[in-house]
Amino acid sequence: MKHYDLIVVGGGLSGVAAAVSAARRGLKVLIADKAGWLGGAMSNCLIYPFMPYHMKDKDGNSVDLSTGFFKELTTRAAKDLPPNTKPHYFDSEYFKFMLDDVVCEAGVEVLFHVTLFRVETEGREIKKLLFAAKSGVLEYSADFYIDATGDGDLFYFAGCDFQLGRDADNLCQPMTTCFRIANVDRAKFEEELPTMQALYKQFRKEGKIINERENILVFRHGMPDGVLHFNTTRVIKHNPTDPEDVSRAEVLARKQVKEMVEFLKTNLESCKNATLIACAADIGVRESRKLRGVHILNQEELIACTKFEDSIALGNYDIDIHNPAGADTSHYYFGPGEYYTIPYRSLLPKEYDNLLVAGRCISATHEAQASVRIMPICCCMGEAAGTAAAIIKETGTTAHSVNVSLIQDVLRKNGASID
Repeated sequence: MKHYDLIVVGGGLSGVAAAVSAARRGLKVLIADKAGWLGGAMSNCLIYPFMPYHMKDKDGNSVDLSTGFFKELTTRAAKDLPPNTKPHYFDSEYFKFMLDDVVCEAGVEVLFHVTLFRVETEGREIKKLLFAAKSGVLEYSADFYIDATGDGDLFYFAGCDFQLGRDADNLCQPMTTCFRIANVDRAKFEEELPTMQALYKQFRKEGKIINERENILVFRHGMPDGVLHFNTTRVIKHNPTDPEDVSRAEVLARKQVKEMVEFLKTNLESCKNATLIACAADIGVRESRKLRGVHILNQEELIACTKFEDSIALGNYDIDIHNPAGADTSHYYFGPGEYYTIPYRSLLPKEYDNLLVAGRCISATHEAQASVRIMPICCCMGEAAGTAAAIIKETGTTAHSVNVSLIQDVLRKNGASID
């Protein structure tokens, strides 16, 4: 059985950030993922673009809140994009190549096509992980572990306390399958946008559209000429951690994709020659399990722009809640100069001394998670978790006893914005 200083489960941006940050400080690191590439939601679910991760200061200047390792990635990825492309746009296919390079350069070992299914523990320590693979069961151990699975698979199998969805009924934010069409007359499409939205709403009212979403969400900018990106399907009241529910959701979402493509081709002059060129391999999950850790980050703390003493990341993305039970989407927008911090304690399970959680499954309420769940913020949380693992190793402490100020010092030195 191979042993590592750190095992990171989940190869999304939070997992990559954690693995690379730890490896760069000398840890022997393994990152494991169910897919055959890194990138998580951007690669598996076609999530695009990066949601806003900056604020306007009192003088009207734009200030990035997600920096550090995330900024390193966006700067490096920009080399594969046309000049002057805004940093929240990216080419997900080239991003995959770049992430391969980044982890290999850091000396991280990568394990693809495996599924975590068992966690063995002893007292307050996780001892071993068991993965299902084509060859059978694979076992790996480490001194420290980071759950970057998005769904909280590692902490779930370890028996940690968690919350599924919202408190009232455990319903999660809707799942969405993203897709792209090509051969669109972009100039004409811009003219037809108001007509498209009105007609869509009319069709929904008349029962001609099965999609639960209240309008069409389409991203036009940053795409190649003639290509549109849609994040508009909506599957409600399905549990993202139940394989039977997710299987039904995948089928229903693809029906909505087909329905939407036919709607566009039939009713918009700009889309009459459109071709479906991409449909996400996996349905996108906004919310599922959330750790109930040492500190549960809540909406009131975000709105109050709380500055925690143990801050490890910043954010001000709106509290963006897609109705778990139907149409409409609610928003709370932060004003100029407003931002909140994310405490280290929200990455920290109560039950174990050698486990941290990073990404959208951190310890947060349904409402708070609706803001912290975006990829830039998740990447910053991953950097913090990986840095923490390295400091814990260096100082001979635990996830609970480590001096958080040492983690913060390294994050600042590496260009991360934490205060």
